[in-house]
Formats: sequence, structure tokens, C-alpha cells
Amino acid sequence: MYKLCDEQLITLFKKGHTSALEELVHRHKDKVYTSILLLVKDSFLAEDIFQDTFIKIIDTIRAERYTEKGKFLPWAMRIAHNLCVDHFRKIKRTPMIKTGDDKDIFDVLGFSDACVEDKIITRQSHDRVRIMLDMLPEEQREVIILRHYAELSFKEIADLTQVSINTALGRMRYGLINLRKMMTEKQICL
Repeated sequence: MYKLCDEQLITLFKKGHTSALEELVHRHKDKVYTSILLLVKDSFLAEDIFQDTFIKIIDTIRAERYTEKGKFLPWAMRIAHNLCVDHFRKIKRTPMIKTGDDKDIFDVLGFSDACVEDKIITRQSHDRVRIMLDMLPEEQREVIILRHYAELSFKEIADLTQVSINTALGRMRYGLINLRKMMTEKQICL
């Protein structure tokens, strides 16, 4: 089943093949979960929102309301993003990326098979990047996360954040400029 495209898997799931849904979840889990975790910075909350995302996806597909032909991942990311926004509206605070949480996000991304020294260096680099990401304005941080961790296109980011493509590009540009400036000022080498 791993050779089937997302649309074929959705069609199979509609016909009752639950293994097709399992493949979809497995295929996109890392990107969706990582993006949620980077926004909410709480692994337990991220797991809850991740599960809610796929419950909503399942309900939408079963109700024959799925219309995003060929764009499953951006659609799933939009649902996850909206659930994160809903969460923060409920508790009346904005999402912030902080360091020092219980679970290192970069462990989720699959950095393995490295020697202990390489792992330590990699972790230190990731910690520096996280600290610098924390210092960015929310809009710039969000675009960088969606582009580099979720690997969304700028059009998908623009749609998801409800801004123009030029605004999304501008936020990315200024975010990267600010990150470079921080690296220069603090003499950080990655």
C-alpha cells in the first residue's frame, strides 16, 4: 500500500479498508505532529491535537465531504493549525515556542545512528535554533516552522495563515534575516 498516492488511500478507506487510513497516518504523522508540537510546545497537548486532527479527517472523509483532491497534507495541516488556534483561543493566550520541554522535538525527526558526540553537537545546535526561534515575532516563527518543519509551500502557508503569498514570503525573509542577525550578534555557529 505504501506505493499508493494519498488519493488512492482515501478511496480505499472510503471502501472500508482501515489499513489505508493507517498508511495515511503513518505517512504524514511526523510532519503533522511536529508542526503541532512546535506551535503548542507541550507533548501531551500535541498528541491530543494530533488525535483530534485525524478524528476530524476521518469524520470528514466518512461524511463524503473531503474535496481537497491531491492536497491531503496541506488539508491535514490546515485542520491541525486550526485546532491549535482554537486551543489558544480557548485559553486566551498565544502560542509560544519555549525550550526545555519534556520531549526534544528533534528526537521525533529521526536523528539516529550518530555517535554520542555527534548527538550532543546536534542537540546543542537544535537548542540554539529553538532559542533563536523563540525570540522571533510570532508571525515570522510560524512561517519558518510551517516551511522548514512541515515542508509546506508558500501558497499553502499563505492559505493556512490567511495572508497573501507575498506576506508569507516577507515574513520568511524577515525571520531569516533576524535569525542571521542573532547568530552574528551572539557569535553562534551551527
